[in-house]
Amino acid sequence: MNLDRTLRTNSLSSPPQFQKQVNAIGFPSKRWVSPLVRFFLLVWIGLGAASVGPNVYSADHPNVIFILADDLGYGELGCFGQEHIQTPCIDRIASEGMRFTQAYAGATVCAPSRCTLMTGLHTGHCFVRGNHKIDPVGQLPMPADTKTLAHMMQNAGYRTGLIGKWGLGYPGSHSTPGTMGFEYFYGYNCQRNAHSYYPEYLWRNEEKVPLDPNTYSHDVMAEEALGFVRRNHQSPFFLYLAFTIPHKKLQVPSLGAYADKPWSENEKICAAMISRMDSDVGRLMDVLKELKIDDQTLVFFTSDNGAVHQFPRFNHSGPLRGRKRSMYEGGIRSPSIARWPGKIAAGTVSEQVWSFWDMMPTMADLTGQSCETPTDGVSILPALLENKIVEHPPMYWEFHERGFTQAARIGDWKAVRNGVGKPLELYDLPSDVHEDNDVASEHPELVEKFESFLQSERTHSDVWQIPSTP
Repeated sequence: MNLDRTLRTNSLSSPPQFQKQVNAIGFPSKRWVSPLVRFFLLVWIGLGAASVGPNVYSADHPNVIFILADDLGYGELGCFGQEHIQTPCIDRIASEGMRFTQAYAGATVCAPSRCTLMTGLHTGHCFVRGNHKIDPVGQLPMPADTKTLAHMMQNAGYRTGLIGKWGLGYPGSHSTPGTMGFEYFYGYNCQRNAHSYYPEYLWRNEEKVPLDPNTYSHDVMAEEALGFVRRNHQSPFFLYLAFTIPHKKLQVPSLGAYADKPWSENEKICAAMISRMDSDVGRLMDVLKELKIDDQTLVFFTSDNGAVHQFPRFNHSGPLRGRKRSMYEGGIRSPSIARWPGKIAAGTVSEQVWSFWDMMPTMADLTGQSCETPTDGVSILPALLENKIVEHPPMYWEFHERGFTQAARIGDWKAVRNGVGKPLELYDLPSDVHEDNDVASEHPELVEKFESFLQSERTHSDVWQIPSTP
């Protein structure tokens, strides 16, 4: 085994220095526009919108739609090898764009993964590092002064909307979608309420909206997403579409194409849920074409963590080991796609390594900004637009349920610790993507470096403390 690739350009022996370098760069855009020019451009747009048309912003500021499935495993889409569940619309997005084989969620469960997306910080640095329950309804809020991805998009002149699940605060807290940069919100504030697809109510901004008992929440949120795009297509918009499918409970109004399958009822429901989401993603893409903003819209599709369901027929994690709540690849590697006609080459498969915390620097690069606060990420815009591999700094995850587990990836090496005091496992991902062959005993020098990294990369948290050694 060639150990030269262990460190590559991201030296494992000095991650703090690399991080300082990343933070200091600020990710300047190649398409930077001076404030004076930007001012006159906006004035011109305001005066001439009626005659120029609806999409004058789009050359420099494409619309951005970030679609997040909930607990969708790496192997649950046709374009990622699924053989039984039909996902033709999402598969089409992949064929028309870029499919990522080494993209990662921010965490192995919902709330921290979403926090990494919003803040650009991995779970060793972000405030929300687990699903922390707040009674009667809600989760641990982010600090009031948090600068989010939505704030950054607002600063670039985007209309911002969140449709779907929030899970990073509670109603009336200082961490609601409205206080964290989203001008419009419709969906679940509390992620525990999202465990039912027939809730008593959803939220529209700060207003509780009662629902008919027969209303399937996914359907109304899909309609809200279409409405947001229609209302805002004449200016650049950022839509964070956080679907709740296929998270438990297993509920769906119709089994559709699976009604007559010789499967268990729960298998049919699971498949029908995913196909229903796929159909609504297709409807969204149709609206982009209808409004003639298709080639001015960058669309991402991914999942917040690994698969939750365990039906052997579906092979939810594909070639990967583990699922939701696991630090193995099946718990954190996500089926991820990006599409932007004319900008992202169609039918591309990328081995670019990235995670949710890279979205903030990537969007900063895209919109000509610098990140207001330090991030753990890098811009993957060169990967998107030129299919160039961007060297990624060391990656870190931690998980606080059932004890304390950690994982890290440096180059092609992956380390996992399944509990305080447990030995570190080491895997060579290119030759062992299923993480079957622990080679820690063969590479004590790497184990030592990973041990140092896992210790130094996390900041102390009064909420998320490391348990005592058993």
